[in-house]
Amino acid sequence: MIQGVVIKDLVTHTDERGFFCEIIRVTDDFFSEGFGQWSHSLMYTGVAKAWHIHKKQVDWWYVAGGVLKVALHDARPDSLSYKKTMELFMGENQPARVLRIPPGVAHGCKCISGPAHLFYVTSNVYNPKDEGRIPHDDIAIGYDWIMGPSIK
Repeated sequence: MIQGVVIKDLVTHTDERGFFCEIIRVTDDFFSEGFGQWSHSLMYTGVAKAWHIHKKQVDWWYVAGGVLKVALHDARPDSLSYKKTMELFMGENQPARVLRIPPGVAHGCKCISGPAHLFYVTSNVYNPKDEGRIPHDDIAIGYDWIMGPSIK
């Protein structure tokens, strides 16, 4: 686990009509930075978007359809998990959850099954001065976005 990254397990209420799932409340401890913008990204199977990083902004991700493989890399020198990388799957047939990504944690995703719908809330409105990009094949991170599933 990367310091400051939070995964909130969600409760889904189902019946014969469908389901209801509450994603984020303003009173959630991990949502203390507040609301700036809500966005929706659609990705097709095989598409990877990486690496993004923010200086100040916090992101909260929820995948409503499809499946994303999400990777996170801690680029904060003062963090206990500095230079650690973690991955998780979000979306259909995965545990229902929302992901909190703190500033200084590089993040990206690859659509494993699409189209995938990523809904994300940010703590601030879009500011190009806070947007950072790191090449997807950055040697310092060493993450392979092309690799397939492990053979077992």
